[in-house]
Amino acid sequence: MDRYPPVAEHGLVGDLQTAALVSSRGVVDWFAAPRFDSPSIFAALLDHDCGGFFRLAPEGPEHTCKQLYYPDTAVLVTRFMSPDGVGEMLDWMPPVRAEAPTDRHTLVRTVRVVRGTLRFSMECRPRFDYGRASHTLEPTPGGAVFRAPGIAAHLQTTFPVTRDGQDALGEVVLNVGELAVAVLTVCDADGPAPPTPTTDAVTEQLWEAVDFWQRWVRVSRYRGRWSDMVNRSAITLKLLTYAPSGAPVAAATMGLPEQVGGERNWDYRYTWVRDGSLSVRALLDLGFVDEATAFTHWLSDRIHDRGDATGEALRIMYRVDGEPLLTEEILEHFEGYRGSYPVRLGNAAADQLQLDIYGEALYALSEGHEVGVQAGYRGWKTVAQTLDWLVDSWDRPDEGIWETRGGRRDFTYSRVMCWTAFDRGLRLAAQLSRPADTVRWTRARDAILEQVMERGWSESEQAFVQHYDGGVLDASLLLMPRVGFLAPMDPGWLATLDAMDRTLVSDSLVYRYDPAASPDGMRGSEGTFSLCTFLYVEALARAGRLRKARFTFEKMLTYANHVGLFSEEIGPSGEQLGNFPQAFTHLSLITAAQTLDEALDRADERERR
Repeated sequence: MDRYPPVAEHGLVGDLQTAALVSSRGVVDWFAAPRFDSPSIFAALLDHDCGGFFRLAPEGPEHTCKQLYYPDTAVLVTRFMSPDGVGEMLDWMPPVRAEAPTDRHTLVRTVRVVRGTLRFSMECRPRFDYGRASHTLEPTPGGAVFRAPGIAAHLQTTFPVTRDGQDALGEVVLNVGELAVAVLTVCDADGPAPPTPTTDAVTEQLWEAVDFWQRWVRVSRYRGRWSDMVNRSAITLKLLTYAPSGAPVAAATMGLPEQVGGERNWDYRYTWVRDGSLSVRALLDLGFVDEATAFTHWLSDRIHDRGDATGEALRIMYRVDGEPLLTEEILEHFEGYRGSYPVRLGNAAADQLQLDIYGEALYALSEGHEVGVQAGYRGWKTVAQTLDWLVDSWDRPDEGIWETRGGRRDFTYSRVMCWTAFDRGLRLAAQLSRPADTVRWTRARDAILEQVMERGWSESEQAFVQHYDGGVLDASLLLMPRVGFLAPMDPGWLATLDAMDRTLVSDSLVYRYDPAASPDGMRGSEGTFSLCTFLYVEALARAGRLRKARFTFEKMLTYANHVGLFSEEIGPSGEQLGNFPQAFTHLSLITAAQTLDEALDRADERERR
């Protein structure tokens, strides 16, 4: 087994409360339960020897593998091909309904031979609590039970299982048409054993999962040029959303490096106000009103909580249940993916000041209002109190959208989004006929605009820049036209787009900024940011540069992995880097596709006239 397969050599399965990564060689090397942010059970992707894994694959190295999704579902198919035969493995997790959350989570793995004869071997080696908790194994008639403090994992198979210390091994020979099953169910330590799986019952579960996903994706209104990629991105966003609360996590994983061997290794299994807020418009445009509504309610609850010991009205990130405490620690016993140390658990950026989140939050509430998603009177009073507070709080240096650890600055993007907060707040007050201090809000909005136009613009660069004290370009400003701060054809904006093209774009891929020119407090470099590339496509489309926009979009799609997933970054050799898959990247793909489609359709219509 490859100790550390490429990040991109994985598919994602999940049940809408947690998720697992399955490599193209049939290895589950990341799985945390019962929630996305729970301690890991399998984490070999972060430490092959200490992390634990669940392998089910043919014996021998001579087989080749192909991985794909069953169309419009989260059912992962891994095909093994060798001179002796062809086998197919299906991995999926039965979806957990939002109205019936549970601490019982099931990973189903089936193998079937479609040609010849194959011998499959299984290794199930869990390492609970990031490999820090010891466990015991209890053999059972149909498999084994792994027990660790507070948690149990029931392994049930249709083939014999043998003991290897506190781990489980198995082997089965299958001929054409024969099927074998391995089911892992995670539950409380004293939870009852799940029913014994039969091939008929598992087959029924499979088709229920297929029906669930295909019915869900059929809700989508997208009928554009890139429906396969948009549908896959929508399913990925759904997989990364915690159904009981409606909160999306930034990624399924933690600790995967932005530079192999480097220290930029973060825990992304939490909900960023920014990411979730910007997802609302995309979800609404696709027709997923329930998902947009659920997050809007979650966001409204966070605004209402206003419980921050630092005195800020809103935190930048939370756990999926709204808990704000995300203490960061280093898992010193983990070597990290291909030696990328340290592996961080929790996220210290949760304590940062990032003023842009108020703009994204009000942007989300405003977008939701357009389809009837709106706060009641109590909710509006909380929003108004937040904006009243922001009137006296927006003009401060902060750590900015990229969560730099090199000190606070007057970031232009943060100011632009504070402008957005007041602009959308004023719109909502008028639309809802709600009480508001519109005089102060208007004064603050206009003051921000004047400040950004004066101090955020660099004459030497002929562009809006990252912060007021330098001439560094920053791809976050690609959102300026979307929120309406500048018109997409504004001469200053077009000049900024040209400057970004000269300094941040490398063969159609976009860096978020240059860390060498604007030190962020971390050692090492990073790849191009996939999110920023899709934001660049959107900005090009809005500016009418359709040929370049389409070329960039089509080229970026070629960097998706074999099942259509993106991590956070693309490395210098075209490899995917960072936590995987990243929700913000897939969100920006959807928005870029929608914006570009609409612009191309308008251009086609003009040509036909």
